Order: sequence, then structure tokens, then C-alpha cells
Amino acid sequence: MRIGLSGGGATIDRVVEQAVEAEADGFSALWYSGAASADPLLPIAFAGRATTTIELGTSVVQTYPVHPLQMAQRALAVADALGRPGFTLGVGPSHAPVIEGMYGYPYDNAGRHTEEYVTVLAALLRGEAVDFDGDDIHAHRGASPAPAIAVPLLVSALAPRLLRVAGEHADGTILWMGNARAIASHVAPRIRAAAAAAGRPAPRIVVGLPIAVHDDIDEARTVAAAQFAIYGSLPNYQRILAHGGADSPAAAAIVGDEAAVTAQIEALFEAGGTDFWAAPFPVGGDRAASRSRTRALLQHLATV
Repeated sequence: MRIGLSGGGATIDRVVEQAVEAEADGFSALWYSGAASADPLLPIAFAGRATTTIELGTSVVQTYPVHPLQMAQRALAVADALGRPGFTLGVGPSHAPVIEGMYGYPYDNAGRHTEEYVTVLAALLRGEAVDFDGDDIHAHRGASPAPAIAVPLLVSALAPRLLRVAGEHADGTILWMGNARAIASHVAPRIRAAAAAAGRPAPRIVVGLPIAVHDDIDEARTVAAAQFAIYGSLPNYQRILAHGGADSPAAAAIVGDEAAVTAQIEALFEAGGTDFWAAPFPVGGDRAASRSRTRALLQHLATV
């Protein structure tokens, strides 16, 4: 199984240490948040120089604050800094409270904005000429040599329009709060059909969910309800949760003992997921022991 973890840390040294440890433990990837308060690209560049095989990706960088020309330049610079394949760029439009409330950009046409953005960005990452005037995005640049190190592009596609866009233009989607039912009934059929219609390879479906290996399921869901409550208030996540028949982020979280959690992870792959991005959270009085138990199972699944 391709199993990755949430990446990041308080310092660059910790980010590098974490990446080295994850690679040594057999994890396939680390996924770094692109929150408004932190830029993941510089830490990824440092971590990539200290590792040799692990994939380092963004989950995700927000589109609105960065023009696609600049986004492509930054992404290709990170790939060059790594000096090897392994950097994957995940992008997405974020949410109205961030884009309108923090940045002051209108969010009324997020789907249109993201479709135009990804159309331009995907071409730029391939070194193609761009002469594009859309409703939201304008970009003009001549062709450049094909990048020495390709940068795969993923889109945080949760709704039908962006699943089509991800299939047509990108290498797949990176999800958050989409469970196995949502993947099987909503995500996989749409993105695969779009990729096939565009003559593109089968897309990646990177599934991100909170996870805790813990014997008391009720206790674990209570902790998840408190820690991940914000996602239940955002319309984009409300819709993907509804597709999965989950009434809250806590209901979508993967929790239970080793056997139950293993079965839930296997179900993600059976539903069409290609990668699992695990976001462990601690439960109980001994937080370190809780994290260690969850990581031990994830490591076992990543290396069998």
C-alpha cells in the first residue's frame, strides 16, 4: 500500500528530521499543508535534499494568492532543489473564510477560477506556451524547455466540476474528508471518466483522513469531533462528507483497533484510492503512546 503521513514541523531542522525518519520507516510520502500562515515549499526543498526516495507533496497550496506563472516557477524551483523526482504539487481554492476573510478576494466563482488556474498551471509545468485570457486568469508566456524533473499536479477536487478538471488536466486529486463510500460513488467514477475522455492516464486519488488506533471507538470519535470540528463547518467538506454518508468529520475518521483500522484502510484502496495520506491524532491520557501505536500499524501496512 502507498501510505503517507502529514508532514511539517516547528522548525526546518524538525521537518528534515521527520522526512528522514519517514523515509527510513518505509512511508511513501509526506503531505504538507499550505495553510495561510505557512508556506510549505521551502521546508519541502530542505527535506528533499536530505532524502532520496520519499515523495514530498503539498496538500494543498492555495491558488488565489499566487498567480499560476509564479506558482509554476516556484514548483519547478523546488523540484530543481530536490535534484530528483519526488516533489508533487497539490493545489486548491481553499475556502471562503480564508480567501474572502483573510485575503479579501471574491470567492463567488471558485470553480471557474480553479478550472482556469489549473488549465494554465498544468501547461506551464510542462513547459508549454500559454496565451490565456479567461474570466479570472490571464497568462501569457512563450514555450520553455521541458523541465528536467517533472512536477506532478494534483487538485483538491471534491465536487463534480473540479473532479472533471483534475481528470482532464492534472495527474489526479488529493482529498480530505472523503471516505471509502465517497470515493467509490462520487470521486473515482467522475475523475476516471474525465481522464479517459481526455486520453490521459488513470488519475491518482490520494485520500486524506484523520486516523487513530484506539480500542474505545466512542472515545476516539469524541476526540476527533473536537479536533476536526472546523471541517464540518465548511461547505466544500460538508458536501464530500455527505457523499460518504458521514454527518461529521468525526464520522469520517478512521478509528478502532488494529484489525478495524486495517480493514478501513483496505476499503479506501478497494474503493479506488491509490494512496492514503494518514493524519494521526492522539487519543487518551498518554498522547505519545497513542501516536506510537497508530504509527506502528501504518508503518506495518506501508511495508508489507
